[in-house]
Amino acid sequence: MDLNKLVEIMEKLRSKKGCPWDKKQTRESLKPYLIEEAYEVLEAIEENNPAKIKEELGDLLFQIIFHCQLAKENNEFDINEVIESISQKMISRHPHVFGESECQTPEDVIKQWEVLKKKEGKLRSSILEGVPKAMPSLLRAHRLQKRAAQAGFDWEKLDDVLLKLDEEIEEFKDAIKKGNKEMMEEEFGDILFMLVNLSRFIGINPEDAHRKTISKFIHRFRYIEMKAAEENKELSEMTLKEMDRLWDEAKFIEKRAKSREPGVKSEERKTVKRKVQKMRRKMNY
Repeated sequence: MDLNKLVEIMEKLRSKKGCPWDKKQTRESLKPYLIEEAYEVLEAIEENNPAKIKEELGDLLFQIIFHCQLAKENNEFDINEVIESISQKMISRHPHVFGESECQTPEDVIKQWEVLKKKEGKLRSSILEGVPKAMPSLLRAHRLQKRAAQAGFDWEKLDDVLLKLDEEIEEFKDAIKKGNKEMMEEEFGDILFMLVNLSRFIGINPEDAHRKTISKFIHRFRYIEMKAAEENKELSEMTLKEMDRLWDEAKFIEKRAKSREPGVKSEERKTVKRKVQKMRRKMNY
């Protein structure tokens, strides 16, 4: 089965005798699904699950085919034109691969791209242009800060970044003392922006880091729920001290499973990992 078969399936779903749900969809109605499928691909990648990555990439591809079908129905373009367009773009943007120019480093490639964009008439009036407003805010902040840094608007050393973060935290504390909700929101935003700046400075993607922390929170909290269920208890019946103990227990199991310390034997690590896998299966995690 090839791409053309998938295009045919999409055409049939949108035909007169097709699926009522698919026939009803528009570009606007499909927007949430496009974003959702992209994030499910990210989740599969973070789980390092090839089978799931394959499945989720298929779902994402189907969304692309769907949008191409809508465009075809409006006599705008079709999937073949999309493929032709991106193919030509990649060839023209990589003359060091498909042409005679040379680029030795990724930095050389980026500089070449800017020159090529200028020739194409796509050079922006601001280096901050082109970062989508619909991006998740942490990722958007990271992209904007990275572009500003490329122009030389950046901190010289890590200590300067940390000092600025401390300064923003103090301003936030001051806003809390004053009880000014609008000021608190502004200063809290400044803290988040500085944390993104810090992550960029030390080479960490803030969106990835935050997503992994959320997953970690879900895993540990669901461990508490699982243990409560084993004891025939409702969470509302448990004390904070009991929940804290189970939280620490889940945290300990995770750390032991990841441990590579010399004092932890290989067989012990395997045993702990099996316990973690069993725990996750029980939680459908």
